[in-house]
Amino acid sequence: MSLFAAAFDTASLYLPGVALLILAVGSASWVLLAARGLAVHRIPGPPTVQEEDPYPLRLELEPGLVPPPAGELRDPLMAHPIPFGGRAPRRVRIDVRFSRRGRRRFEPGVLVLHDPLRIAVREVGVGGENVEVLVLPRVEPVVAAGAGGAGGAGGGPDGGGDRAGLRGQMDGSAAELDLDGLRPYRLGTPASRIHWPAVARSGEMLERRLSAESDSAPLVVLDCARPPSEEALDRAVRAAASLCLHLARRGGCALLLPGERRPVAVAPDLAAWPRLHARLALVEASLRPPALARARRAGAVLWVSAAGSAPRELPRGAGGGGWLVTAEPREGARAEFTVAGCAGYRLGRPARSAASGPRSGAAA
Repeated sequence: MSLFAAAFDTASLYLPGVALLILAVGSASWVLLAARGLAVHRIPGPPTVQEEDPYPLRLELEPGLVPPPAGELRDPLMAHPIPFGGRAPRRVRIDVRFSRRGRRRFEPGVLVLHDPLRIAVREVGVGGENVEVLVLPRVEPVVAAGAGGAGGAGGGPDGGGDRAGLRGQMDGSAAELDLDGLRPYRLGTPASRIHWPAVARSGEMLERRLSAESDSAPLVVLDCARPPSEEALDRAVRAAASLCLHLARRGGCALLLPGERRPVAVAPDLAAWPRLHARLALVEASLRPPALARARRAGAVLWVSAAGSAPRELPRGAGGGGWLVTAEPREGARAEFTVAGCAGYRLGRPARSAASGPRSGAAA
């Protein structure tokens, strides 16, 4: 407009031309001064979070030389940008939720400054340390078939249709005691446990050690071989985590993860649970199921399968009975309980030891 005003000697065009030049220079100067000294720091929350739980993320703002005219804070963790202006708060808290387990690394965000007309635009990166969080698999209640309600997260139904809890349904292994060697006599041990022939030979009081004392706790086996989908794998991992925590709180259990040679015991004090929970978050699909020989024990075995199958020999290798836990429906089978979108089915009857006969009130 200023050029046309000079070329055609039109004085009326000078006023809007000069006004627009002042507006452009003023907008650029305002944005430039607001960006100088401006800094945004991202402060991460805890190192772990459970699926669907809010993860607190804080952003702290250090203002520049002048208040910013306008802008927006863009962060990959936010669904929508946060409007930003001269009266923007110095601290912003964002609650992020993750729908899937695994390790998550946060990409850096950016603060976009601009004038109201967007004549001048300048970007300021969000600083701070690299944020990495481990998303743990969600723990859900175990609900027995026909139960009227469920317990809290990670617990199980203790009333209604499941008065004794899932641990009680699987507690048939106490009757299946096999001789597993001798050990020194402990004060208070019944006389029937004393091994008198060894006492006669050595003159030392020895008692029988029964295998059920070491492997009668339920065993949860996670089978991640060839899952049909990522959702099926995630459901299996959630079910294994939920069952492990449920049974551990009710007397203890053990968990066998894919690729592991030995199961890890989880006592009622849950001292080993945080480490196992973190390992469950990083479980990936595999090509082969766990070896059945590693799942043989006197107690019940819960085979949590992402593909919906279990070894045929499982009921014979589990003294307390075999269970298949899967999200895949089984035609003609009745589910005994449900957990994390999966159903638990009883496979055959508990194996009986030759040294011990049947006992009433074994596994329900």
